[in-house]
Amino acid sequence: MSTINIPVSVLNLAPIRDGQTTKEAIDSMVDLAQAVEKMGYKRYWIAEHHNSPTLVSSATSILIKHTLEHTESIRVGSGGVMLPNHSPLVVAEQFGTMETIYPNRLDLGLGRAPGTDMLTASALRRSKNDTVYTFPEDIKEILTYFGPEDEQSYVRAYPGVDTNIPLYILGSSTDSAHLAASMGLPYVFASHFAPKQMEAAISIYRKRFQPSKYLDKPYMMVCLNVIAAETDEEAASLSTSMQQVFLNIVRGSKIPLQPPVHNIDELWNPMEKEMIESMSNMTFMGSKDTITKQITDFQDKYNVDEIMAVSYIYDPDKQKRSYELFKEIVEGK
Repeated sequence: MSTINIPVSVLNLAPIRDGQTTKEAIDSMVDLAQAVEKMGYKRYWIAEHHNSPTLVSSATSILIKHTLEHTESIRVGSGGVMLPNHSPLVVAEQFGTMETIYPNRLDLGLGRAPGTDMLTASALRRSKNDTVYTFPEDIKEILTYFGPEDEQSYVRAYPGVDTNIPLYILGSSTDSAHLAASMGLPYVFASHFAPKQMEAAISIYRKRFQPSKYLDKPYMMVCLNVIAAETDEEAASLSTSMQQVFLNIVRGSKIPLQPPVHNIDELWNPMEKEMIESMSNMTFMGSKDTITKQITDFQDKYNVDEIMAVSYIYDPDKQKRSYELFKEIVEGK
């Protein structure tokens, strides 16, 4: 088997499985981080979502600190911190403090969406102005806070100054591609739920990239769904948990991560099926041989620098096995 030879990482939205308590969901998040660290994954990012009873990822920086505390070498970060919800200074202080405690292990992924509904977003916002539009300035502010002493203004992040924590721009549209390119920062596209503009965004980012002191050439990461199993049939069965997650999103229902079902067609109508298939069409799914072909075709077309995998799998052992198989595929084992 030939080596695909690409760094692979993990994104966790920290879902609550059916029958789990919130504490057990957090324990599962840490347990998975420890497992993928042993497998040699590059980084482990935790999302930010609010007012969602099915996810425990609202206080992202606290979960990152908790994960750093219980792992040894894997990079841990945010996928992402939703910047309109936070003051840049507070973000810089929190991450600067974590970087001080756990040096050279922290990533800061930044997004401009609220990570919730508009009513909750309003309750979260640091001001009543629309902070979505200050996203580029807020990023520059954080970069300054993490930069050298001689580039600081009067207000500084202590700890934070000179920590140089790497920043990543997250996005699900072409807007973020333009921004990441113009700022010369690495770019992460959310094709795990919004694959529609992925191809255009990759192209824009690469064409318009301007080298910066942070990065001399484009660094393109893509986040997508991965469900690997011993056989295609088992992977298809496991994937019905993921399909139920997307069905919840489409319906706006608040149901924890469900076990696989025998026949998913009994749960959705044709319109829902079509919506879910378009949201989740960037999924590597199947046995090692099947996914090897999928990832080879993907890389022949897009040649991204890193793949970040999301795996909505109900059984924690099968989820770990999926990540194990995916790592073996990438290494050509």
